[in-house]
Amino acid sequence: MERHRAASALAAELLARTAEVGPNVSQWPGLTTYRFTLPQNSQWSESQSLALYCVLQGRKRVIANGDEYQFNALSYSLIARGLRFESDIVEASVENPYLSFVLQIDPAIVRAVSSRISDQHMAKIKGECKQPSSQAVHVSQVDDNTLSAFLHFFRSLSAEMDRRVLAPIHLQEIIYRLIQAEQGACMLHAASVERDGQPISEAIQYIRERISEPLTVADIANRAGMSPSTLTNLFGEATGMGPYQFVKRTRLNRASSLLLQGDMNVSEVARQVGYTSLSHFINEFKRQYGITPRAYAQARRHTVAMWVDRATSRVDVGA
Repeated sequence: MERHRAASALAAELLARTAEVGPNVSQWPGLTTYRFTLPQNSQWSESQSLALYCVLQGRKRVIANGDEYQFNALSYSLIARGLRFESDIVEASVENPYLSFVLQIDPAIVRAVSSRISDQHMAKIKGECKQPSSQAVHVSQVDDNTLSAFLHFFRSLSAEMDRRVLAPIHLQEIIYRLIQAEQGACMLHAASVERDGQPISEAIQYIRERISEPLTVADIANRAGMSPSTLTNLFGEATGMGPYQFVKRTRLNRASSLLLQGDMNVSEVARQVGYTSLSHFINEFKRQYGITPRAYAQARRHTVAMWVDRATSRVDVGA
């Protein structure tokens, strides 16, 4: 009964923060809330940072690396940076809308919280949790302690003083609970990888900010303060691909979201994401998505873009 009340209260908090159907930007940097009143066709997304994906109401399906995962009410996953996945909303209605949120997890806060946990307990956590993998999705049910931490955090966002003083405390509470839960080892591993890849994080941010401009590996390497060969090696270790492949995939991911909006035609989308040749854009898009940009837009005409790349773009979430 107590769990049911907490879940209902948390759903009410999300409803209050989802004025628009689809993604809603929060007053807390790094938090995006979602509400859908109809099922949504599948679309591709890519996480740009370590983030918590939590479904509170409704049902969502995710496909990553050929494996299918079901997110039901009060289920969550910790997604590492660089994971590309396909998802659709399979259960949503006006009476019972799909509600979820994406919360960026700052690796520095993960390290700060974990440093206060005894070595013995940390060893136990790492031993009991699933094998960490940045290219896998693990779906878990939210336990009662974590559910309570979510509710504390969302309630602290309403008033400015609470948001400044209490929200950072409750964010640490969330991370503390998640470390001890089923996916704790995955989060610790992902936080460690992001710390080690800090120069690559700067390079990725540079790419995102200039995705409509011509970009070369030399430009990106210069921004990161390293040689092109060093950048390529580190990029491969951090993302599983080279910088050129990352730029291309980022352009096409952004293009797929713009096509869902329907505000621009295919030529305008191509220019917006940095392609000077329309035919080259069409060929690259078809190679990645299996259909042409126009067919993609038509097949998903009534789909609302989830903008996962924006929801997980690195911001200062500790402010």
